[in-house]
Amino acid sequence: MSNEILYILLPDFAAHEVVYLAQAIASDEYALKEYPKYVNKIVAPTLDPIKSIGGFRTLPDYAFDTMPDDYAALVLIGGFGWSTPVADKVVPIVRKAIEEGKTVGAICNAASWMAKHGFLNAVKHTGNGLEQLKIWGGEIYTNPEGYIHTQAVSDNRIVTANGSATLEFAKELLLLLENDTQERIEMYYQFNKQGFCSLFQ
Repeated sequence: MSNEILYILLPDFAAHEVVYLAQAIASDEYALKEYPKYVNKIVAPTLDPIKSIGGFRTLPDYAFDTMPDDYAALVLIGGFGWSTPVADKVVPIVRKAIEEGKTVGAICNAASWMAKHGFLNAVKHTGNGLEQLKIWGGEIYTNPEGYIHTQAVSDNRIVTANGSATLEFAKELLLLLENDTQERIEMYYQFNKQGFCSLFQ
């Protein structure tokens, strides 16, 4: 199995939603990891630079038609692009990932998009509120009883989160991927959740 974690970015993506996960994959509290367990890679519709909501431009490693079949996890980063036609091109990518039992993460509008295409109908999940999932999902979304009103949910290798849950989203994916020991992942979570001054009086 490849050790690449693929982050799918659509135009006007929410850059902050990738930060904690990507940072923990690439570094520890001391420095960049010399031999990381996983490697971060960006996938976008094309190989052209893709712009975040804040205006930063990221150079993709892969386009939809050049991304590898083998990878460790697929992570859908939220933003405004999930309500546009280009998002339809992601459907077969996610369907194949779920069928193959890969780890899949979706945060914010990406979680709503998952509801729209029926990918949350067999798992416990969360997102930007049940009403938004119903609006996006329409008749396709048939699992409102599976919704849990919490920051992030992990079930059957699918992780969902609302747009304010960047850190919880990262924690659930790091645990699934066994990126480090549970204790060290919890330490990373608490350090960023509580802050330096709270932990070190």
